[in-house]
Amino acid sequence: MFSRCVARSAVGSTPFQTSVVKSRIISHHLSSVTTTRQCWGPISNPWVDGRRYISVYGYTQAKALVYSRYGEPQDVLQLHKHSISAPNGSQVNLRLLAAPMNPADINQIQGVYPSKPTFQTTIGTQDPSAIGGNEGAFEVIATGPGVQGLAQGDWVIMKRTGQGTWRTHAQLDESQLIKIENKEGLTPLQVSTVSVNPVTAYRMMKDFCDWDWLRTGEEWLIQNGANSGVGRAAIQLGREWGIKTLNVVRERKTPEETEALKQELKDLGATAVVTEAELLSRDFRNMVHELTRQGKEPIRLALNCVGGKNATALAKALAPGSHMVTYGAMSKQPVALPSGLLIFKNLVFDGFWVSRWGDKNPQLKQNTISDVLELTRAGKFKDIPVDEIKWSWNTEAPELIAAVQETLTGYRSGKGLLTFEGDD
Repeated sequence: MFSRCVARSAVGSTPFQTSVVKSRIISHHLSSVTTTRQCWGPISNPWVDGRRYISVYGYTQAKALVYSRYGEPQDVLQLHKHSISAPNGSQVNLRLLAAPMNPADINQIQGVYPSKPTFQTTIGTQDPSAIGGNEGAFEVIATGPGVQGLAQGDWVIMKRTGQGTWRTHAQLDESQLIKIENKEGLTPLQVSTVSVNPVTAYRMMKDFCDWDWLRTGEEWLIQNGANSGVGRAAIQLGREWGIKTLNVVRERKTPEETEALKQELKDLGATAVVTEAELLSRDFRNMVHELTRQGKEPIRLALNCVGGKNATALAKALAPGSHMVTYGAMSKQPVALPSGLLIFKNLVFDGFWVSRWGDKNPQLKQNTISDVLELTRAGKFKDIPVDEIKWSWNTEAPELIAAVQETLTGYRSGKGLLTFEGDD
């Protein structure tokens, strides 16, 4: 797509006729005058106020979901249309492949997330605005003359958070991007969702527990939110690394749906799956005792994204000297810990925020992503369920905004995923 511009005579305001072409402007009137260009939004009528709007080669029409103030997505998000020029220097022009909608993205729009976006007018918004989304996969469609490591057709993801991914096209500096070195055997879904949930699970399991690899298959991890993106990643990494997993999920609407979910996670590699009601029951201690062969197989690590009584129950299941890592707070309840767990079991409690970790460790983040994608390419890391929202050039703003708003509501069939269906 191309932006439309108006060509004006520098020596007079009288409009003149031109022909619309992609690569150049052709007009016999231009031979005797100097012209200047001013870019405008697209119009259906080529003549507006006596001025002729023409396509100019090198400009790309783009749309972005933006917000200029904090609030609920349905109240503050807008679909902004703008033009992107040809890249200069080390700039890279990108086309969206897919971008997930994570709960943290919604929290950021609401203004309650610790990481705050930069509000600016670089894409021509009337008020300083931020672009929604932090995770996504893009394809390179053009590069500036100073670009060294990227070429047209390459796939990339964002190096840091806050760069804005809910947009059809983008222009960023090469230094802001991570190249997917080998995209063969990968899908946009897999690449677009690799940098948050799988990386979170990978780093928590690697960095917060000193596993005894000589006891492969004899140590456990316990986690709540097991049906989440992080939970599913932890299950599959545990299967690959010989770590057994005890997984907690919320009950579904019917017992049949709950059992189906349990089986789905077991098919991914979960060792055992229990409901939250079972976790909080008096029988849970006996269940753990039986699963761990009377405690001979210690539960060394707990991953908590819920909080409240659920998190307390996870901590009670841990073996002495173990870790619990909190990376979310879905229940919005504090983590309450009996003093005895600290005094007599010498448990260690940590927090993990993948955004901050990734910004501080860009190379390690890139290495972790490569490891996960290699597992994916080998068929050892399955796709997460998604609720796909197809984004074409004609998709209306209300449809996109409603999809974003639904991210934090109820039971969804899968993670919301924006997939762009358009040309360069």
